[in-house]
Amino acid sequence: MFLIIAGLILWTGAHYFKRLQPDHRAALGTPGKGIVALGIVAGLVLMILGYRAANFIPVWNPPAFMVHVNNTLMLLAFWVYGSSAAKGAKAWPAYKLRHPQLTGFKIWAAAHLLVNGDLASVILFGGLLAWAVGSVILINRAEPDWTAPEPAGRATYIRLAVISLVLFAAVAGIHIWLGVWPFPS
Repeated sequence: MFLIIAGLILWTGAHYFKRLQPDHRAALGTPGKGIVALGIVAGLVLMILGYRAANFIPVWNPPAFMVHVNNTLMLLAFWVYGSSAAKGAKAWPAYKLRHPQLTGFKIWAAAHLLVNGDLASVILFGGLLAWAVGSVILINRAEPDWTAPEPAGRATYIRLAVISLVLFAAVAGIHIWLGVWPFPS
């Protein structure tokens, strides 16, 4: 669990550095981007290594139907995250939400909390969910004004649907490759 917690601290600290210490971050200039990126990657590596090495300590036993809920939420998470990716006009819900990528990330974390009832999962996905919520709060405080973008056209929605499905299949394939079956048994 130590590696998971250390990774979460490093991930969060690196992401929050600009918001909590803007003068220090600005003083680092362009090389500061590399330092922050290194902190984020190191945090991610620590979280992955810690999660893979953690003992299974049950906290709760998720019901079997939660796998369906998780998979539906994962498709939604890919859609919401990707809705802001188009240049110019944005797909739903990016033209309604200020933080579609962080919202997609929060959906991803919550979905994983629903299907993983062990302590390592609660710490990892709960910690990442807390980070995303904190990020939204910090950004909104630092930049209170927001102008919603224009809604996108049909072609953007078709691309987003295809990309979301391909990403879902790719991530499911990675889970299977890692020995985690992401579908109902």
